[in-house]
Amino acid sequence: MNAGISGLALQRAAAEGRKALVAYYPVGYPDVPGSLDVLRALCGEGDEPGADLIEIGLPYSDPVMDGVVIQRAGTRALERGVRTCDVFAAVETVASTGTTPVVMTYWNLVDRYGVDAFARDLRSAGGAGLITPDLVPDEASDWFAASDAHGLDRIFLVSPSSSDERIAATAAACRGWLYATAVMGVTGTREQSSSMAPDLVASIRALAPEVLVGVGLGISNGDQAAAVAQFADAAIVGSAFVKQVLNAEEAGDASDLTGLRTLLSDLVAGVRR
Repeated sequence: MNAGISGLALQRAAAEGRKALVAYYPVGYPDVPGSLDVLRALCGEGDEPGADLIEIGLPYSDPVMDGVVIQRAGTRALERGVRTCDVFAAVETVASTGTTPVVMTYWNLVDRYGVDAFARDLRSAGGAGLITPDLVPDEASDWFAASDAHGLDRIFLVSPSSSDERIAATAAACRGWLYATAVMGVTGTREQSSSMAPDLVASIRALAPEVLVGVGLGISNGDQAAAVAQFADAAIVGSAFVKQVLNAEEAGDASDLTGLRTLLSDLVAGVRR
């Protein structure tokens, strides 16, 4: 498998004898400048390490895969005027720290912007690729062409319900790494890691041994990240970070990132155990 740009972040972590942390956060919440502050914090500050890869979410009005926490943040971002083009400023912000950014987006937003134009602007901003939760390789001919033309990674998803044929085909279509959703259902923090995740990753390893695998959906603390790091190349965390900013806003100060930084430190330690 071609590790692309984003896969190199996972490989660098492996070279250090650990696994990678992928952090998701949506642009535009609590507002666009505030979300850029969050993204900078997630990249690490001073001597404190941060996430190895940043997954920037693009809020959408019909987020079929998103759980309550991310939906709430996305709705507020849309109400406060976030636009598709704001994602490129977020990408530039992350890239300027030296951390690799990718964008997670529902395909309709890319299609409406123009597939080649979106790929061009993403690459120009310093983006490494796209995670496309509602786009399958069979229907991605435009994205294949645009990602090849602009040198972007294609990160598709598989789930515990994916057949062996689907896993093999999806892994072959990826450039960068493969996103394994550890549970059936929407995003959100959970008390325990999914028992289906190890079996899913084992199936991926058997069918596509060269593929890099990130596992997401449900990871909310360092212990869960450490458990995922036992069998995957990266632990993906989103809702837990968003929840910290929601809590801060509800407490009266959305700019207070104390809780987010504490969680980040716990997760960074988790993937390094």
